[in-house]
Amino acid sequence: MVVIVTGGSRGIGRSVVERLYADGVGVLFTHSGSDEEARELCGSLGPLVRGVRLDVTDDDAPERLFDLAESMGEVSGLVNNAGVTSRIGPLAALGDDDLRRLVDVNLVAPVRLCREAARRWTGTSGRSIVTVSSVAARTGSPGEYVAYAATKAAVDTMTLGLAKELAPGVRVNAVSPGTIDTTIHARSGEPGRAWRVAERIPLGRPGQPDEIAEAVVWLLSEKASYVTGTVLDVAGGL
Repeated sequence: MVVIVTGGSRGIGRSVVERLYADGVGVLFTHSGSDEEARELCGSLGPLVRGVRLDVTDDDAPERLFDLAESMGEVSGLVNNAGVTSRIGPLAALGDDDLRRLVDVNLVAPVRLCREAARRWTGTSGRSIVTVSSVAARTGSPGEYVAYAATKAAVDTMTLGLAKELAPGVRVNAVSPGTIDTTIHARSGEPGRAWRVAERIPLGRPGQPDEIAEAVVWLLSEKASYVTGTVLDVAGGL
């Protein structure tokens, strides 16, 4: 079996790739960084794992990804993990280019990949889609990431509707992380944000990528065979 993981070279995505590999599952992951970074990950894990440098917003991205994955074996899962934020700040400061990128990466790309899965998995069973959402979909993230939060709320709605549309052959779920200690905060302009906001998290700390990966891999597996249309919070009590 092969699982497609978008944004798989760092953070939550990398942890998902490593966790799937530990279970003996083949993985095709996308990345937007250096080829050396992807080769390092593949080399450390072995032949079951393959990386491809690909922008998930490319017109042919869904077809290319599924074709490549199918060349590795039977594709049983899709993890929509790739995501971006804008620079941290109020909505009034968000430019149009950044807004379009947010919507294209966080919403349009997962919808298109889910559509490709739906087309290819018609009449099959035992398939699973998991999309990485965010607790921001519930909190709205005022003053920081309002547009990002809106894209994640849309992902939650897609999860609910598509789960009903594709049942019983394909299960569709989402994981909604809280504040996770990854490099996404540095890329948005505040490297220490995860620990700055930790005081309002009931468990008193940000989460770690492997804690999210455990939830993603569980939802992909047959251990979650009666779970679909669910947005699973892994947010430390937020």
